Amino acid sequence: MKCTEFLKELTDYLDGKISENLKMELDEHLHWCRECHVVMNTTKKTIEIYRDNELYELPEGLRTRLHEAIMTKCRNSRSGKKSTTSHPSNLFSYR
Repeated sequence: MKCTEFLKELTDYLDGKISENLKMELDEHLHWCRECHVVMNTTKKTIEIYRDNELYELPEGLRTRLHEAIMTKCRNSRSGKKSTTSHPSNLFSYR
């Protein structure tokens, strides 16, 4: 089975709406294909998060830094300036 074939069946695989034979083929593909395993696992976790429909509170410091970065980006885009905000990954460092 090719990755493109696996991806076409991913939704039905996760929903359990496939035949047992197809499930075995997809499981075999997942056994040796790390990329498809990561896609399947990430998709499954994303569905689980949204299925619970819960809001997750951000830590206050992160929420403040994120808000400031967004507002700076908006102000800069209106004025035509390039953003001077540091890399987005820096938002997640706890100070």
